[in-house]
Amino acid sequence: MTSETPIPDTTHSSLGKPVRALFNGAFAILCAVVLALTMIDWKYVPTSGGPVPDEFPPMAGTAVVLFLVLMAVWALFVSGIRVAAQWEHGILLRFGKYVGVRGPGIIYVIPFIDSIQFVDTRLLTLNIPSQQVITKDNVPAQVDGVLYFIVKEAEKAVLTVQNYRFAVAQYAQATLRDVVGALTLDELLSEREQIQRRVAEVVEERIRGWGLHLDSIRLQDIEMPDDLKRIMSRQAAAEREKRANITKSEGDKIAASNLAAAAGIMATTSGAMKLRTLQTIDGLGAGNSNTVVMFPIELVEALDRLTDVVKTTGMKTSQK
Repeated sequence: MTSETPIPDTTHSSLGKPVRALFNGAFAILCAVVLALTMIDWKYVPTSGGPVPDEFPPMAGTAVVLFLVLMAVWALFVSGIRVAAQWEHGILLRFGKYVGVRGPGIIYVIPFIDSIQFVDTRLLTLNIPSQQVITKDNVPAQVDGVLYFIVKEAEKAVLTVQNYRFAVAQYAQATLRDVVGALTLDELLSEREQIQRRVAEVVEERIRGWGLHLDSIRLQDIEMPDDLKRIMSRQAAAEREKRANITKSEGDKIAASNLAAAAGIMATTSGAMKLRTLQTIDGLGAGNSNTVVMFPIELVEALDRLTDVVKTTGMKTSQK
């Protein structure tokens, strides 16, 4: 989904309005005072207790007209004052022809002849709206992001492209769709950094000719259909269960190997079984729930030896 409305450039705040108002107000007060002092015919000024004249002085009308003319000329002159902030550059056109870059600071524009457009040279941010893309394995996904760029050459940004903000946003959207369309869903989910780097390289190569520099591009969210989310959730659960079973079986294998090694050591070491038995009894602890019946190990060993002798004797008798 792409936006069809150009992105307006509303970053410039008219810092020249208060300056023009200050100049106009000061000049109006000055003119009013000067004209009042120079254009008065003092013989028409009534003295103390004298009669008030019935008509205005003959120069009063001329003074008013002159005052209005001066104010109009001054207002026209002051209307050409512009102020660019520290982070702004102004592109000056005279009769539609590029003259140069002005600012920051006070800039004078000849009324009705010059025109100026301000460009913000700070780090700018553009949102890449959520749009539907089809991956290489035909899976639909919604992808959105944010773009950071800087105007390096203000004259190129204004003279080369009609609206550089709108152009950058549209080109980034198209590039993002192309890059994501060449990847599978697994690559889209696992290689976000590579996708961002690839999109940034393509966009930077194109907008460099517009006087712009791409700082970075970040993918914010990747949305997929609900049924696909459920399938992926089951797959992840099965994969975790598989790893758990493998880990448990490997643990059982290691435990069995250690037990076999321990049994071999006990069988060949005199007294090892007795020590193991004592450790087991000590581990049971004292308590009403535990009942320990002691049985001599020597008796068990004697019974084992007697059993072996009986078996050996029986085998010899059967052979005879």
